Amino acid sequence: MANGQWYPPEWPDRIRRLAAGTLTPVTPRRAATVMLLKDTADIPVVHMLRRRASMAFAGGAYAYPGGGVDPRDDDHRIRWAGPTRAWWADRLGVDEAGAQAIVCAAVRETYEEAGVLLAGPTPDTVVGDTTGDDWEADRAAVAARDLPFAEFLDRRGLVLRSDLLGAWTRWITPEFEARRYDTWFFVAALPQGQRTRNASTEADRTVWIRPRAAAEGYDKGELLMMPPTIATLRQLTAYDTAAGALAAAPGRDLTPVLARARLENDEVILSWPGHDEFTKRIPSGGGPA
Repeated sequence: MANGQWYPPEWPDRIRRLAAGTLTPVTPRRAATVMLLKDTADIPVVHMLRRRASMAFAGGAYAYPGGGVDPRDDDHRIRWAGPTRAWWADRLGVDEAGAQAIVCAAVRETYEEAGVLLAGPTPDTVVGDTTGDDWEADRAAVAARDLPFAEFLDRRGLVLRSDLLGAWTRWITPEFEARRYDTWFFVAALPQGQRTRNASTEADRTVWIRPRAAAEGYDKGELLMMPPTIATLRQLTAYDTAAGALAAAPGRDLTPVLARARLENDEVILSWPGHDEFTKRIPSGGGPA
């Protein structure tokens, strides 16, 4: 049975065009996504959303809350707790402004799409319940870009808790894809008192699911996923608690994973370095094998 690997039908043609030099790669946009975990009686579960089938990019695929960096995510007014911007710059491999923007995007997108806010009144506290009409009005305004995230935090007297995030991995959308993202994946634990909800206009379903169960659904072809999603799910199965995953994050390798495509006797071979399970062989004029 085929697995649930997301594979757009236009990829073979675009790969051949790239190899022929008739396709110019799009510059990837920086993005952040968060694997939000919570402990159950015996094993952590991860929060996932299913992208609407109508979405131009990865429609129908299961993913984590996340999205592109907003130009205002590096706003210097954002109150900051946890490792310094310089520490994050070294960890993420970017400059300090870029580091703040990526971390801020992770926190902001988690709030926009899941209603979970990794921020608190002080550097060692975190907000509790974020539901209610006033919170929803602010969340919707932030998501619509009507309310800058920095202004939202300042208005509520909140500090962004960068220490609640652990940088896990980094994937860059293949050069032949029309929509490209340079995405940093983070891990975080659901703060006590908060709960998730489907607050995203891009998702038609959200679930809390054991990483192993989600991976098994992918293997059976029941759950559609992009390579980085299933790859990170398999990695999360090694941890018995959310805290364990967070503790492992600082030692994770953030070397970007970028798909490679080469031609051999008119056959396209598509691979992701370090992730052999995603290798595809595309015969001349055919689809993936």
